[in-house]
Amino acid sequence: MTGVVGVWAGQGGGGVRLLERAAGPQGLVGREAELAAVRAALGAHRLVSVTGAAGVGKSRLALAAVAPEEAPWRAMVRVRWHDGVPVGPRALAGRIAQALDAAAGGYGRVGTAGDPADTVRVGAARELADAVRALPDDELLLILDDVDPVHGQCAGVVQSLLMALPALRVLVTARRPLGLGDEHVVRLAPLATEPAAELLRASAEAHGVTSEPDPAAVARVCRLLEGNPLAIELAAAQLTDLPADDLADRLQDGQCWLSATGPLLKRHRSWRASLGAVHALCEPGVRKAWRRLSVFAGDFTERAAVFVCEGADLSPDRVPGALAHLTAIGALERASELGSVLEPRYRMARAARDFGAERLAAAGESAAAASRHARHCRSTAAVAETLWNTGLQQQAVRLVQDELADLTALVRRGTLDPGHAETALETVLHLWFWWVAHERAREGAGHVLALLPRLPAAEWLTARGQWLAGWLTTGADPATAQRLLDRAWPIAVLCGDDALVGRIAHVHGTLAWQRGDLAAAAAHYRHAADTVPPLAPGGPTPAVSLAALAIVDSATAPARAVRTARRALAQPTGHHDTWATALAQYARALADVRAGRPGRARRRAERALAHLDARLDAPQPRAALRRLLDTLRDGDGDGDGDAGAGPAGTGAGTGPRPVPVPAPRTTP
Repeated sequence: MTGVVGVWAGQGGGGVRLLERAAGPQGLVGREAELAAVRAALGAHRLVSVTGAAGVGKSRLALAAVAPEEAPWRAMVRVRWHDGVPVGPRALAGRIAQALDAAAGGYGRVGTAGDPADTVRVGAARELADAVRALPDDELLLILDDVDPVHGQCAGVVQSLLMALPALRVLVTARRPLGLGDEHVVRLAPLATEPAAELLRASAEAHGVTSEPDPAAVARVCRLLEGNPLAIELAAAQLTDLPADDLADRLQDGQCWLSATGPLLKRHRSWRASLGAVHALCEPGVRKAWRRLSVFAGDFTERAAVFVCEGADLSPDRVPGALAHLTAIGALERASELGSVLEPRYRMARAARDFGAERLAAAGESAAAASRHARHCRSTAAVAETLWNTGLQQQAVRLVQDELADLTALVRRGTLDPGHAETALETVLHLWFWWVAHERAREGAGHVLALLPRLPAAEWLTARGQWLAGWLTTGADPATAQRLLDRAWPIAVLCGDDALVGRIAHVHGTLAWQRGDLAAAAAHYRHAADTVPPLAPGGPTPAVSLAALAIVDSATAPARAVRTARRALAQPTGHHDTWATALAQYARALADVRAGRPGRARRRAERALAHLDARLDAPQPRAALRRLLDTLRDGDGDGDGDAGAGPAGTGAGTGPRPVPVPAPRTTP
């Protein structure tokens, strides 16, 4: 292992002359705040560490920070490690001793760089002590650059030096802090999109690219590379052969292939080599966790990580420590705020995920990890449905939002690998409420229709998929919806699944409503409400069918609509099913309008909307209630309407302008 020793000698008046500098051709871009922070920290603290992920620009920032002519130190000494390979005991102490000995002008020298194995005859610790005693009392800045291979040694050496030399300041660059009590840490984050794009254009120009890349493609490249300066500079070298759009498309599929011939450090000439240097310094358990966590497409919790990573060679209790280490070195980042009451979530950097996936395939663990990930996604979807059915609907929606990237990845995998198709379809079916109540019908239908051809035609699970796809396509393609229901109904009957039979009837009601056949729609909704067991999972409760029936009845029989809406609210799940409650209250408001009570209708709709806004993000019933309120406010909705209202229907002609029956999507 060899280190690079650079010495800056002090000049008169306290100025500093830089004898060696390692800076890229583009210098610093978008680092003004961080540069000022490091300079301020060096003036106020004796130990400053610049940390961050691989390639984020720690060394470049550190060297720029010590460049000012006016500085509180009279000399600077730099020790840098190059190849990223772990070294033997006391290697760092020996290197620092040689650098300090050189800074002292050779006094007290007890060893040289030519000694065998870069060690000294009397030991590195003795050499370091002699070098310290030979130093003058002037202010000295020691720069320990890229010390990750000797991170464990560095903390002890730095602590000893700071105690022995009161005038010494130390600037460290590493992927993680040393962990000393008096350490001031400046964490270097990736570049934002605008400075990242500026760096990409400048780097491309340095590589001889004369044409201006498309700004949108440049921004996309920078987002895919997550603002990492090294990756951006490596990507800029590709613009000599690839247009920016093609480069972005290729980066979408993977990033480890990025390489260039310019950087001095070997590990900076390839993105794979840079990540490999980080990987090589990890303990075996951390490496296993890294590659297995690469199956996650989005955020994940510690519990999810334990489920996916654990095995005979990695016990569950070791996974949290691996997460902490991967976070410290920048392979993972916290996706939730520190101190949050919610369970912490982690996100793997895109490049780290690509590298981990390569290592996972090389280890022959891809299939096993994908299987555990699929089971995790299915259980997450089942939990979300249980939350929805038990009244914790806002929590159910939040859980789906948090896990949506991985749930979608499972569906995509299921369409490509028939071995995962059944698990993927079960996951989609658990999330019926997400597709229906959150205006994601097209997305959900696309998932189900892509998975159905990969499953046996005459099975109960397939019939459930046909029912859901039929429900989700009623608005966009009624003919396809009808065909899917016709295939699902015989299987539901043969299986004796009353819930599925009733839910198929509910969708038939929506199709009839869409055709304008309100009598048939009412009959189907009534059949659904009477057939679906009250607490049956896997789809809407009878309260939803009753709410839909009440909305249909409000057009012709307001009094009956009110009774039906009350039945919906009185269902066993009515008190905690916010979605069904909002639909039922909407039906009652419509019935009030038809009965000539616009004031009551307006107040009922306002209360229902306030209740919905406080408890659930449900775009469809919210939009329907707001449309109703807008109609009432545009008409004669300011009157009281409660006192003196005639029998049902007698005042319809004197109230606000008629409110049309809402589109079927309002009550799927």
